[in-house]
Amino acid sequence: MARITASRKQLKPDPVHGSLLASKFVNCLMNDGKKSTALRIFYDALDVIKERVPDVEPIEVFTQAVENVKPAIEVRSKRVGGAAYQVPMQVNRTRQQSLAIRWLLMAIREKKGRPTHLKLADELVNAYNREGVAMTRRENVHRMADANKAFAHFAW
Repeated sequence: MARITASRKQLKPDPVHGSLLASKFVNCLMNDGKKSTALRIFYDALDVIKERVPDVEPIEVFTQAVENVKPAIEVRSKRVGGAAYQVPMQVNRTRQQSLAIRWLLMAIREKKGRPTHLKLADELVNAYNREGVAMTRRENVHRMADANKAFAHFAW
């Protein structure tokens, strides 16, 4: 008997910028269902970004930062004859976006002692400039995939 696959929930765009990516980011940023708090943190961070990068729109900085953090390739464990190999595989678009958002949020949650909107603004500006904790994470994933290129033939 065939199972029915769950359909993806249609996401409403961000109320200010009309961006689906911003809406997804705010939903991931949200804790305990407090969306208004997450929205305030996000928009405060965009205000800080506007001061730090005056020549570019803050939402464009945000979009480019997420784009820069997206991994193109990752390693997945595959068991072959009792041994587990780290096999490099391409990442589909939705997973790229999910990983990028997850890594950005992980980077800001690791830092302690400052307001969240400032930590978020820092990490987004760093990612926009291709540096920071989230970019380091992406580079490590790419380095692992490069190191395990010999096992790429196991990807089927």
